[in-house]
Amino acid sequence: MYQRIKDLREDSDLSQAQVASHLHCSQQAYSNYELGQRDIPSAVLIQLAVFHHTSVDYLLGLTDVREPYPRT
Repeated sequence: MYQRIKDLREDSDLSQAQVASHLHCSQQAYSNYELGQRDIPSAVLIQLAVFHHTSVDYLLGLTDVREPYPRT
């Protein structure tokens, strides 16, 4: 999971500080998420999925399908 959020950030040419700003957390807190040193709260996982236009399942490694689920 942690590698996926890092890969998505890097694919978008964003810094940790830019993603952290979107999540309203510090760059250090976000860095800890990427390094697996801190569990990512559910609300933050949802924010990351919306931000990167993917699903929480993709972030968690439960699927390799990057596209988000259709909204009903």
